[in-house]
Amino acid sequence: MALPKSALTIAAGIVVITLAVFAAYIWLMMHWSYSEGERAGFMQKLSSKGWICKTWEGELSLVALPGAAPEKFLFSVRDDAVAAKINQFVGQRVALVYAQNKGLPTSCFGETEYFVSDIRLLPEHISP
Repeated sequence: MALPKSALTIAAGIVVITLAVFAAYIWLMMHWSYSEGERAGFMQKLSSKGWICKTWEGELSLVALPGAAPEKFLFSVRDDAVAAKINQFVGQRVALVYAQNKGLPTSCFGETEYFVSDIRLLPEHISP
């Protein structure tokens, strides 16, 4: 026995509405940031990672005090032009401009919730 046409229409409508709500949620999470800021340190690495969804993933070494163990700031990059700019500064002291986007459902958007949008080269040593 086949389902009535109205039941199929309702089922299709529910699927379409569910997909639309999911797409709106992803759009909102990618464009609304939980926090924004800058992190300064030494650019350690940036690489394109992933089996299916290739994302740019990087590592910035944060050094608070001389002799202290460095902390790593892990980040993702969405824009290939920004990734190319970051690759030019690997090994140098930089400031990264980032936004924190919480709630993204998969790692296809990036492995971290910190997305870098720009980079600035900083002087090697600052004298007091």
